[in-house]
Amino acid sequence: MSESVHQHRAFKWRAGAMREEADRLAVEEPLEIRLGGRRFTLTMRTPGHDDELAAGFLMAEGFVNTRGELGEIRRLRDSKGAPDPNAIDVILNVPAVGLRERLQRNFVVSSSCGVCGKTSIEALERRIAPITSIATIATPALLRLPAMMREVQQVFAATGGLHAAALFALESPIEPALIVLREDVGRHNAVDKVVGFALARDLVPLSRHALMVSGRLSFEIVQKAASAGVPILSAVSAPSSLAVELADDLGMTLVGFLRESNFNVYTHPERIVPQV
Repeated sequence: MSESVHQHRAFKWRAGAMREEADRLAVEEPLEIRLGGRRFTLTMRTPGHDDELAAGFLMAEGFVNTRGELGEIRRLRDSKGAPDPNAIDVILNVPAVGLRERLQRNFVVSSSCGVCGKTSIEALERRIAPITSIATIATPALLRLPAMMREVQQVFAATGGLHAAALFALESPIEPALIVLREDVGRHNAVDKVVGFALARDLVPLSRHALMVSGRLSFEIVQKAASAGVPILSAVSAPSSLAVELADDLGMTLVGFLRESNFNVYTHPERIVPQV
């Protein structure tokens, strides 16, 4: 059984009768992230690709900007010397003064978010470069993305309980190539894992890529994608008003309700071309 999936008995009502069967559940456990040995944050996630999750989270929050600033990511050990499955330590290649500035800046963004939308966006714009990518995607290719994502959602297929984020290369507007898919109980965690994957391989900024997520598009998802330079972000569900405002201000193309033969483009539609 995968570390992402556990079995548990369930009493299932089917066709007018109750019967006991084994059911598969998506795993949810805490992950403690430390910076240089100091406690930094705790997040609930699905185990797997924890190093990518930490790297992507730190990039989205403005603590690292390049692969070179990301040092060693190591698993902490318990009192018996065994690796702790739920705690990692990240060493950053960032001078102490710079790290203090980033901590202070992150506090300003976090404290303003949800209180004043405009203040949140202005704070993010000061540290996230506008997206100027010339990448485009043809409508037939865009409509294929949900099916391409579902085909590799292994844990979701087993449990029905995980979100996904998928990264596609757009070397050709008509032939997007799936680069990586990550799943997690948290939609934002799945995006962090994808961004961390790209950061570790020095692919950031992702100016020739599209990102697709399951569920809805929140302010936080747009922020994370924008921090990695993603020009086209899509989802199967709706965006929030603040997500649309942030995407518009940063130059990102935002696509919602991408299902079957339909979708809505909320910002910068010039990157979506009818045919090629």
